[in-house]
Amino acid sequence: MEERLKIFSEENLLEQLQHAPYQLGYYTVEFCTKDGRPAEVETETVEVFYLYPSGGTLRDKNFNIIFYSSKFDTYRGFIPPHKNREEVK
Repeated sequence: MEERLKIFSEENLLEQLQHAPYQLGYYTVEFCTKDGRPAEVETETVEVFYLYPSGGTLRDKNFNIIFYSSKFDTYRGFIPPHKNREEVK
């Protein structure tokens, strides 16, 4: 994965979702972090996060909610990329 995609932004999150594994109701993504939170600048630390589209929440490795956006909430009209992948099959 390109390093620029690991800098936290809604655009980079959406881009990662295009290829991120989807299982058990969430996507697994990676971002640079500072103090355990996604960083908007490049750092040496990269951690795994989980996006739950059924609620538009991004969670940390302990599944604590750290971000919410209606842009990623299926109840607000977000269509998860895995739905498009299923249609292609």
